[in-house]
Amino acid sequence: MERRVKLLGTGKYLPARVVTAAELDEQLGLATGWTEKKSGVRIRHYVTTETAAQMGAIAAKRAAEAAGVSLQELDCIVCASGTAQQEIPCTAALIQEELGLSRTGIPCFDINSTCLSFVTALDVMSCAMAAGVYKRVLIVSTEIASMGLNWKQKESCVLFGDGAAAVVVGQTPEGESSRIISSAMQTYSEGAHYSEIRGGGTMVHPRHYANGHEDDFAFDMDGRKIFRLTSQLITGFVDSLLAKASVSKKQLQAVIPHQASGMALRIMRTKLGFMEQQMVDIMADHGNVIAASIPMALHEAISQKRVARGDCLLLLGTSAGLSLGGIVLEY
Repeated sequence: MERRVKLLGTGKYLPARVVTAAELDEQLGLATGWTEKKSGVRIRHYVTTETAAQMGAIAAKRAAEAAGVSLQELDCIVCASGTAQQEIPCTAALIQEELGLSRTGIPCFDINSTCLSFVTALDVMSCAMAAGVYKRVLIVSTEIASMGLNWKQKESCVLFGDGAAAVVVGQTPEGESSRIISSAMQTYSEGAHYSEIRGGGTMVHPRHYANGHEDDFAFDMDGRKIFRLTSQLITGFVDSLLAKASVSKKQLQAVIPHQASGMALRIMRTKLGFMEQQMVDIMADHGNVIAASIPMALHEAISQKRVARGDCLLLLGTSAGLSLGGIVLEY
C-alpha cells in the first residue's frame, strides 16, 4: 500500500568513547588485525555514562531541528530499538522525559523487531499516518549493544557499537512526491534461536542470574546458521518487494542496508546484484548498532548528499526472528 509520508529530518548521536579494532585485538588476545578483518569494523563507540533514553533524546532533538519542527508539534513518539533501557516503562516514555515533554500527553510506545525495529516502526506508523491518526511522528532507535556482549564469542562481540538515530516523519504536502511505495516483512521462526538473549524476561528472570544463568543475559549468535538461512531467502524476498513496487534495481539511487558485518554487506551486494555505489556502508566507523544501523546509514546518506529529494531508496535488513524486512520509498 502506497503511503504519502515524508522523512522530514534525521539526527544521530554517537558516544564519545571510541573503541578501535586494535584495542579489541589486545583485549581478547587476538592476532593483530584479526578484529578488523573479521568484522569490517575499524572503530565503534561505547557508552560511558549515557543511557539509551539520553542518547535517543539527543538524536531526536537533532532530527527535529533538521525537520524544522518543534518538539511540541510531535503527536507520537516511538522507540524502535532491539534493546530496552528497562523492562517497564517503555523506552519511548523515558525519551519523552529526557526531551522535557513529560506533561504534554504525547503518546509513547516501543516497537521491537530487533535489528529491523526502525523499518517495522516506519512501516506501521506510516499506515497510521495514512489513516489520519498522526501527522508528525518521531521514531527513535537507540542501542547500547556493549552492555550485553558475550566476550567468549569473539566472532560476534567485535561487531557491535552503541549509538542512536532518529527520524521525524510527516504527511507529504500537496504538490510533493515523497511516499512509501511498498513494504514487506517475513519471519521464519526456524531461525528464532540462532540469535538471542534468553535472559531478562519471564523464562530466565534476573533473579536467577546467580544460579548459573549468566550466559543467558549475553548475546548468543550462530552466525553460520543465520547466514545460511538468510542466503536461501533474501533474493526472493527482495525480488518480490521490488516487483510489488514496480521498481527495478537500477532505479534505486541508494540501498540502505542493516549494517550486520562487513562480510555480510559485501555478500548481500554481490548476491543481490547491486552496484557498489548504490550501497550505503557505514560499518567501518560505526559497527553494528542493531536497529539504529539503518536510520544511521540513512542519516549519513542524506548528510553526505548521496541522496536527494525524489530519489528512490531501499531500506533493507534482517533481524533475529529470523525476519527479513524492507521498504521502498521515494525520499
